[in-house]
Amino acid sequence: MADDTEKAIAEFVERMGLITQADGKPRIAGRILGLMIVHGGPFGFTELAERLSVSRASISTNTRLLVDLGVIERTAVAGDRQDYFRLSRQPYARMLRGIVERMHRARDVVGSAQVALPRDMAGAQERLAELDAFYEALIDNFETVIEAWDAKGQVSVSQKRVPTEQTA
Repeated sequence: MADDTEKAIAEFVERMGLITQADGKPRIAGRILGLMIVHGGPFGFTELAERLSVSRASISTNTRLLVDLGVIERTAVAGDRQDYFRLSRQPYARMLRGIVERMHRARDVVGSAQVALPRDMAGAQERLAELDAFYEALIDNFETVIEAWDAKGQVSVSQKRVPTEQTA
């Protein structure tokens, strides 16, 4: 039974790496996140490096990224001087808030281009207006999701969907 559990955890961790990589982030960041989702933490650099069979430098780079995204946080363990990391509170809403912030910055770039380009570049202005409207719709919808998630609070085990077994 323990071997099956470890195999399931290892598979989840690897798949989270692939999902994160497909989203344009480093695979190791997804693997760290997967491990944190299963175990919560805290984990030190050395333990993360050993568990994931990667260098401490890779752990350092990718924990920094995940901290910046708000999904994990730096913490301390009494009597130990090294940095530890654990899954943040509300990591998924934090991740969405980061996306919304980046979309606001993208809208600013679009707005600057609209002002800088002459009005007689009608095609460009039209495409920029469409891009601005796209970002606006995304921001509105992401903010709705964040508000709903915040209002919902923690999902109890009884409210979660029951996953079906996958075929290989």
